[in-house]
Amino acid sequence: MSKEKADYNDADLVLRLYETRRETVMRESRAAIGKFWPKTYEEVQAVMKPDHPMNPAYRQIASYWEMVYGIVRHGIVNPDFFLESNGEGMFFFAKIHPFLAEIRRDTSPTALGNTEWVATETEKGKKMFAAFQARVQKMAAAR
Repeated sequence: MSKEKADYNDADLVLRLYETRRETVMRESRAAIGKFWPKTYEEVQAVMKPDHPMNPAYRQIASYWEMVYGIVRHGIVNPDFFLESNGEGMFFFAKIHPFLAEIRRDTSPTALGNTEWVATETEKGKKMFAAFQARVQKMAAAR
């Protein structure tokens, strides 16, 4: 289910979601996760533990994008319009996607389901996710 055409409400919602990304704690979380480049599931698993210093940032970013992509998945905002200015969640997903099966096994079988849906079931999402996967692989290899 998706909204066929963007309208004023889509624009209003996207702007409001952008404002949320500018909030101080969210900016700090985005910066922390931007430095997170897991090479193994053990690194992801460590960050998911409550006592890890990066755990609050990981939870905030993962839950934010999952909530936002739920808005897209449920047809509240047009997917193409939304993705034109919101690639950061796909970038995050591309970084942890290699570990998705283990994340779901250890946390919830539905973890990041909305994010995965946008990445695999929308035309713009498929293209964007593929581009971010290639970018992440290139950047990870350079590290």
